[in-house]
Amino acid sequence: MGTSLMNLPFSKLSGTGNDFIIIDNRAGIVPAEQMPRFVSRVCRRAVSVGADGVIFIQDHPEYDFAWRYFNADGGEAEMCGNGSRCVGRYAFERGIAGRDMKFLTQAGVIEAHVTGAETVKVRLTPAKGFRKFSIKLPSGLAVSGDFLNTGVPHAVIRVPDIEKIDVKGLGREVRFHKEFSPAGANANFVQIAGKNGLVIRTFERGVEDETLACGTGCVAAAVAMAQNGLVKPPVTLTVRSGERLTVDLSEKDPLGGAPWLEGPVHWIYDGELKPEAVGELANASL
Repeated sequence: MGTSLMNLPFSKLSGTGNDFIIIDNRAGIVPAEQMPRFVSRVCRRAVSVGADGVIFIQDHPEYDFAWRYFNADGGEAEMCGNGSRCVGRYAFERGIAGRDMKFLTQAGVIEAHVTGAETVKVRLTPAKGFRKFSIKLPSGLAVSGDFLNTGVPHAVIRVPDIEKIDVKGLGREVRFHKEFSPAGANANFVQIAGKNGLVIRTFERGVEDETLACGTGCVAAAVAMAQNGLVKPPVTLTVRSGERLTVDLSEKDPLGGAPWLEGPVHWIYDGELKPEAVGELANASL
């Protein structure tokens, strides 16, 4: 028996500028096969809700819940740092989990703690695959940096003046470079801001644009710069929205152990999706 998507309840939360649509899908209202098309439609800005991604909360027998996370283009991703902080606040305030919780993602089990009225920290999976890279971009520019996976793949490139970087242009070239195929990589440009600080801008795959923040990108940048001896944890990162995220990790072994990511989460609004938000999917039997 199908269920209409009409009047589907949702919440909109933002983690330091990364905005997400969160849907309690424990009753299976949105079936798995419909999720990619559903997400690509509701994430359109100006003509629908608009978001960097959609989080579906699912039941799980061992953990507080599981999630499925999709980027705005409808592609499913293993992990999202700021999304995990947003879903932590949502699950706590909706009574799905306590203030301390564990939930399952494709990247592994994530531990989340609601540390304040609008503050959440999450313990991500350990970084893996760290390596140096030097590549020539299609535009002819040669760049070098660090590659690592903090739940999703990231290229971290240190720059002297982050305001002079063409994040969209260079980010797209890095994101699709054959060096990082077939999955591609998020492109992070970072500037050192003191012994414990970084300024970061990120071009995100799946969104295919610069975003106001990227949690796993902040973790990747902090780990890479600490591994290179350029900053000491805990590292405070200023993201494009102007807000700050803190990454805590081992000073002696930045690549060892599971890093913590902490920062503000804002609950923007609750709503119901109307037929125009999802187009022809609203009339489908789900």
